Amino acid sequence: MRVIYSIIIGALLALGSILLHLVLPPFGFLFALISSMVGIWAIGRTWGRRYLKVIAGGVWVIIVMRGGTPGLSNEILIQGDAIGSALINIGFIAVFVAVALAS
Repeated sequence: MRVIYSIIIGALLALGSILLHLVLPPFGFLFALISSMVGIWAIGRTWGRRYLKVIAGGVWVIIVMRGGTPGLSNEILIQGDAIGSALINIGFIAVFVAVALAS
């Protein structure tokens, strides 16, 4: 059950990051990164397992990468501008740090 919760939490954090990163730049971007990092860190802190943080972080990365690629009608959720590229690059680093931090 905890695995399912970590998948859901990782997906919700990624969806929130995608939707918030362009709201009132740079505050939306910073809020998206900080909330994703704290959310994934809190999973390990709550349940005391690093593999749950890895699962949530992996789901976050998969969804954010999918948001940065064109869909069926060539829609794109994360644009190729500076903030979109920073969300993908710095977000991956933030998720990695959140997983690497001790629970």
